[in-house]
Amino acid sequence: MSRLDESPAASNVAEYSVSEISGALKRTVEDAFGHVRVRGEVSGYRGPHSSGHAYFCLKDDRARIDAVVWRTAFAKLAFKPEEGLEVIATGKLTTYPGSSKYQIVIETIEPAGAGALMALLNERKRKLEAEGLFSPDRKQRLPYLPRVIGIVTSPTGAVIRDIHHRIADRFPVRLIVWPVRVQGETSGDEVARGIDGFNALEPDGAIPRPDLIIVARGGGSLEDLWGFNDEAVVRAAACSTIPLISAVGHETDWTLIDHAADRRAPTPTGAAEIAVPVRAELLANLAGLHARQAGAISRRLEQERKSVAATARALPSPDMLLALPRRRLDEATTALGQCLRVAISEKRRHYGDIASRLSPSRLDSLVRDKRADLRHHETRAAHALEIKLHDLRQRFERTAAGLQPHQIKARSEAARLRLDTLGERLSTAQAQATEARRQRIAAAWRMADSLNPLRVLERGYAIIRGGDDQPIIRAAGLTPGMAFTVQFAGNERRSAVATEDGDWGARPAAATSSAMLQDKPSPRRRAAAKKPAEGQGSLF
Repeated sequence: MSRLDESPAASNVAEYSVSEISGALKRTVEDAFGHVRVRGEVSGYRGPHSSGHAYFCLKDDRARIDAVVWRTAFAKLAFKPEEGLEVIATGKLTTYPGSSKYQIVIETIEPAGAGALMALLNERKRKLEAEGLFSPDRKQRLPYLPRVIGIVTSPTGAVIRDIHHRIADRFPVRLIVWPVRVQGETSGDEVARGIDGFNALEPDGAIPRPDLIIVARGGGSLEDLWGFNDEAVVRAAACSTIPLISAVGHETDWTLIDHAADRRAPTPTGAAEIAVPVRAELLANLAGLHARQAGAISRRLEQERKSVAATARALPSPDMLLALPRRRLDEATTALGQCLRVAISEKRRHYGDIASRLSPSRLDSLVRDKRADLRHHETRAAHALEIKLHDLRQRFERTAAGLQPHQIKARSEAARLRLDTLGERLSTAQAQATEARRQRIAAAWRMADSLNPLRVLERGYAIIRGGDDQPIIRAAGLTPGMAFTVQFAGNERRSAVATEDGDWGARPAAATSSAMLQDKPSPRRRAAAKKPAEGQGSLF
């Protein structure tokens, strides 16, 4: 019975179509929020659409709302929205029945300052730029034709398929994918580990080391791309020894990895186009260069052939070249017999002249002249030899006369007397020098003895020494309670202690030897000397 009672009541509830309830909700929201002012950060702004309308979001730290600016209102805006700026938007709330969403239709926008996320991004950018991570000097040249390309991206997204298809169409090379999350809290660390992992590969390892790295992701809002603004990602890209291309987002999206990368691509497809050239174009260029080379070689050979032919036409024939030498040979052959007869006649005449000068009488005359000259030179040589022998004999006799035994003995006696005289003079000079030095030493000793402070003590003086055995020369050097020693003549010493009332307490006399007086007291003796002895009377 209860079930029968409930079914009629349920059948009385009005039924709405989806369009009707969506329209009712739209009217309710527009009536309740017909004019509102919303403060939030602009996110996902990509500029006006091709239709002229602008679509983006307003967000804070806990929620977000879709926003739209119609074309007519966008043209009247005095301030255009920008990504990451905090604005105050005035408009009305409405719903979009096609996707069951609500949004704000903005009529005017006022700037309210930069959003927290954009402010953090700008601060991080300034910090990394100050470290020089964005410097153009750090950027490397991309390889013209890499053999292996490493891609850091999501393995399930459309980005990897676009890059793969584009590279396969242009120039197929080997691709190695390092799978990472491109959105979320862990995306930054995973992308940084992917870049470092590719750099850590060995060139000849099981997995080949890539010649080029592409870090890619599709478009999205600032929050979606925030992982590529991570400081670890930027440092990994800047420190990469492998050239790196950043292909994050669309052409209007900028992240910090774009500044640190060696090259920025507007889209992932653009990164593939930058990474490899078109193989067909290379083949066409190569074929064109080959054709140009073949044509250039043919033209050069033809030019050289024509040049050789022209040179050959300009050269004389062999008959023309040999005509003049042949004529000279004929003339020389004709004149050879006559010249030979003239030469024989000249030689015969010359021989007759020489033969006439070689007669026996002339030879006898020359021999007699030479013999006379020889006898003359022989006479002169004998006379010169006799004179030289006479001179040498006289010198020998004079020398021998000076070497008589009695003369040698006289000279030895004179030398011995002279040596004795010099020995006596040396002994006298040595004795005088020794005496002079002895007198100077005695005078110096008398002077040093007169300056000995112990001599002063014999005239009634005394020396007061402190605990460190140093003399005290002024009364200010004595303080109450200070131990000191008085030294008298004869190396006698007495110890005493200065008191506050001016009396000095005497200690037992301690005679010391001269050897002990020369030694410096030990630290233990100094400490004992500084302690005043109990029960000692006054010295004076």
